[in-house]
Amino acid sequence: MRRTAHPWRGLYLATPEWTDSERLFAAAEAALSARPVLLQYRSKSSDAALRRAEAMRLRALCDAAGVPLIINDDLELALQVGADGVHLGRDDGALDVARARLGPDRILGVTCYNDVARAESAVALGADYVAFGAMYPSPSKPQAVVATPAVLAEARARCGVPIAAIGGITLDNAPPLVAAGADLLAVISDVFMAADVAARAAAYRAMFDSAPSEQA
Repeated sequence: MRRTAHPWRGLYLATPEWTDSERLFAAAEAALSARPVLLQYRSKSSDAALRRAEAMRLRALCDAAGVPLIINDDLELALQVGADGVHLGRDDGALDVARARLGPDRILGVTCYNDVARAESAVALGADYVAFGAMYPSPSKPQAVVATPAVLAEARARCGVPIAAIGGITLDNAPPLVAAGADLLAVISDVFMAADVAARAAAYRAMFDSAPSEQA
């Protein structure tokens, strides 16, 4: 399911750091009903056994919904659970090694912070999409590097793969990012903390459907 064969555009949903697995699964299933482009399993604090169990359950939910599952920061876990891909940051291992181990058909996403040159290098090493942010103050990463819409526009012009925007994104502040060139909006809190998770996820699809499909 490599990006080169799949025109991704829309919501890139990432899971919150909840300690209640059943709450997580119920909310993820609700959000998946709105068919986000990708679902990323993000867990920084759980022990290995719990992370594996949660990832396996999310893989089943994603398979049922027809939505690719991406594992954040952990290539080994992605391979163990048969996920559709992995998302790696600066300290998560060599990208060429990850690409080789994933094979040609799984997805490799790379965090590039505010560095378009890093994104170009990542694409050369096999990245299927590159992500920039935080675009806005983020409750999940309060110390994150700040990026701007201008970075998205530059990356869109130079990188040749889908561009993801990350960090503090809501329905209200998302349109300028899409206008600047974001193909994917990575969102956690604005969907998972909504009163109606499915409706909030669906609202992102509607926003993309109403926005121009080609940015300058």
